[in-house]
Amino acid sequence: MTKLSEFYITKKWHPVHADRIQLYSLATPNGVKVSIMLEETGLAYDAHRVTLDQDGVWSPHFLSVNPNNKIPAIIDPAGPDGNSLALFESGAILLYLAEKTGQLLPTSAAARYETIQWLMFQMAGIGPMFGQLGFFHRFAGREYEDKRPLTRYVTETKRLMAVLEKRLTDRAWIMGDDYTIADIAIFPWVRILSGFFEAGELIGIGNYPHVARVLANFVQRPAVIKGLEVPVTQRPD
Repeated sequence: MTKLSEFYITKKWHPVHADRIQLYSLATPNGVKVSIMLEETGLAYDAHRVTLDQDGVWSPHFLSVNPNNKIPAIIDPAGPDGNSLALFESGAILLYLAEKTGQLLPTSAAARYETIQWLMFQMAGIGPMFGQLGFFHRFAGREYEDKRPLTRYVTETKRLMAVLEKRLTDRAWIMGDDYTIADIAIFPWVRILSGFFEAGELIGIGNYPHVARVLANFVQRPAVIKGLEVPVTQRPD
């Protein structure tokens, strides 16, 4: 049986409660997916703030859990077969927590795979494209004289937003009436466009009223309100 204390990462980020899920994260769109999911499901967890520098994601402690040096990651001391389980990649973590709790993922095969399809849509499209837009519009990329990369990612972001707009035209959530892990994956990324990336005007955010409607409902959920602040409100170890 693998114990939580056997994971090297716990030597740097010490568990507060050894029987709880350990979350290693930062309040980025990918990071808050997992804190929101934990809040929505009611699972108990310790949140550890992991910075994006040599002392954080590049430290040997964090790399022992995620060799790809990206947040978030978790360790579940009550994993399958009674063993502690370490996981990285936010999409994989959402799926795991949904199946662990029996929440936020449909049980019928067709609806389950349709939900996973939209989860993959975020992982493969929205996350990478919106992230590149943020880099070329808000961060160091904005200094580049060649504006073709920015133009490419603006165009692709608009296309992906149009896909979401069409999907949500007559739906409360991505899957209809039921709120799922697809929404938890997608809307932190939609939120950051007009927020931290300051790209609302750039992409014509007003052209996507149904996306805006669902985003407004998303950010009003109590679990989302709390999850968006994790692990900012937690003590750094």
